[in-house]
Amino acid sequence: MKKKNLVYVALAADILHEGHINILKIASRYGKVIVGLLTDKAIASYKKFPYLSYKQRHAIVKNLKYVYKVIPQTTQDYSYNLKLIKPKFVVHGDDWKKGTNKTIRRKVINILKKWSGKLVEPKYTKNISSSLIKNKIREIGTSPENRQAKLKRLINSKNIVRVLECHNPLAGLIVENANFSNKGKYYEFDCMWSSSLTDSVSRGMPDNQSVDYSTRISGVNDIFNVTTKPMIFDIDNGGQIEHLPNVIRKLERAGVSAIIMEDKIGLKKNSLFLDQSNVQQDSIKNFCKKIEKAKNSTLSENFFVISRIESLILGKSLNDALKRAIAYSKAGSDCITIITF
Repeated sequence: MKKKNLVYVALAADILHEGHINILKIASRYGKVIVGLLTDKAIASYKKFPYLSYKQRHAIVKNLKYVYKVIPQTTQDYSYNLKLIKPKFVVHGDDWKKGTNKTIRRKVINILKKWSGKLVEPKYTKNISSSLIKNKIREIGTSPENRQAKLKRLINSKNIVRVLECHNPLAGLIVENANFSNKGKYYEFDCMWSSSLTDSVSRGMPDNQSVDYSTRISGVNDIFNVTTKPMIFDIDNGGQIEHLPNVIRKLERAGVSAIIMEDKIGLKKNSLFLDQSNVQQDSIKNFCKKIEKAKNSTLSENFFVISRIESLILGKSLNDALKRAIAYSKAGSDCITIITF
């Protein structure tokens, strides 16, 4: 009869360690273990975004010998999955009796009572946790590929992706470490934005592309030496179309996740200036060629090309901006930004 019992264990399993194995081993003594594997979105709602994607974590957990089946848990709350499978037992370490998780624990107990289910709480494995391991990993850093892929995962997993301007390593450390929790929700900056404006100003230069891409990419590498979060790189208008492939390859090798390219032409004039009378906007046809060139130059499916539409800044109509947005999307843009003040 014991083998017919269903046992539910919820795991994030971003960094699998001895404590997880202990829980699963104990759970397997009570019956068939179904792991509710928290999705990226569920994890991000209460703590730092996971290093490994749901797909990667699923591949690991389903191959553990104590695990019968793996299903997604889409929220921190267990309720939906418990009502779906009605397990005889739920197993969780005794560390959730205090803190923000005690509310979730109480709800689990109340739901289990409806079919005489039981909560089993093994003693928490001390001196080891995913957070401790992650801190060690963060000290070591991350690979360009993992950093680059993270932005796409964030966009697919979070309702709001918070991006903060970053022009030097100190600003990067602010993005990396600033966070707070409120009512069980976790808040942090998800991504850095390498701004052409602040990058130029911090070097005492005007924001008119006086600072070349090689110099700016060198600065990006300095930021990446002390951070692990993804970056969007403001590429202004992208320069000459013939030069785009080389710039994008350099950015990809560094680990940048996206470029944002505006549809102005000629000598750049910052969009914050009220007087835009001498500024020209590229034709839809020409800018679409730039988008296509940029997309065809990328090696990774995770690298985003974001198009920035300047129609409203230049006093043109909303219809013009929307017409461009449709055309740019068809040309291959992954995201569209329309600037207005």
